[in-house]
Amino acid sequence: MAEGAEVPTAAPSATKAIHMVAGIDVEPALMIDAAMPGALEQLDLQWHEKAWPVLAGPGSGTFLILPPGGGGAAVGWAPVKDIAAPGLPSRIAAATGTPEFVALSADGTHLCAATEEGYEYWIIVRSLG
Repeated sequence: MAEGAEVPTAAPSATKAIHMVAGIDVEPALMIDAAMPGALEQLDLQWHEKAWPVLAGPGSGTFLILPPGGGGAAVGWAPVKDIAAPGLPSRIAAATGTPEFVALSADGTHLCAATEEGYEYWIIVRSLG
């Protein structure tokens, strides 16, 4: 957990954030065929290119995440600092069996997610401002 990081007051609730990245009207920033060789590695690289810049901000590496796996929504937003980027989706998949997770920028202005939809990995980047 990141020291001194706080959840912004305007942050969506965990349930609302999940609906914002899993709803029927969600448009992914990128789709990757999950069956192709190296798909998870491609997800790592594309996450770092598409989501990381808006999520972590310049230099800090700090953002908020709903703990992946069962029960994360009940826990709520947890501040983290990812110092081993790229590779976050793969590290989450190694721990939970799936690369799915929802993250929020430390300032609460961007919601990002990695999801599995059918036979694809999706990267979702939403501006909340």
